[in-house]
Amino acid sequence: MNRAVALLLAMAMMRAISVGAQQPIPDGTVTAGTLAFDGKATVGDFTGITHTVTGSMTGGATLGDVRGFVEAPVNTLVTGNGKRDKDLNKSMQSDQYPVIRFELKTVQVQVARGDSTDVTLGGDFIIHGVTQAVELPAVVVRAGETITVDSNCPLNLKDYQIGGLSKFLGVLKMNENVVVHIHVTFALTSPA
Repeated sequence: MNRAVALLLAMAMMRAISVGAQQPIPDGTVTAGTLAFDGKATVGDFTGITHTVTGSMTGGATLGDVRGFVEAPVNTLVTGNGKRDKDLNKSMQSDQYPVIRFELKTVQVQVARGDSTDVTLGGDFIIHGVTQAVELPAVVVRAGETITVDSNCPLNLKDYQIGGLSKFLGVLKMNENVVVHIHVTFALTSPA
């Protein structure tokens, strides 16, 4: 779940870079962000969300030169249900694996339209101590001195060895497949 947030943040970084693909892209720092996931369980669907997202991007001469990361603390994810939040932290072992992180390695521009660009962000999701190479579809929007990245992607919790999805002898279950939503805004630094 936390990795999903990190992935969404990383996607946001890459989108920002895509928009500026025709001109040099300055470095940037996350100033606002949201990492969320939609889950399904036997007792009903729910959303987990955090607004505690950090990260940075290293700019470059082209979009393909941009690198960076985004991350969010697992223990800041909330679902609106204290018992479920406690179970989430236990399943994610947030004391041992405190952050969800996305490390950006590549940006592939798909389609540019005005100030927005559809991109594919390539990199590593690091969730629950497991590193998985991923490609995330994202939209990057450059507006003045900011770049915003939005991404939505499926994530299978078992790919990251996250257990504890069944309680009370299987009566209460959470589906291992979630949808992750990432929204990140980077403030760009002026070139020196």
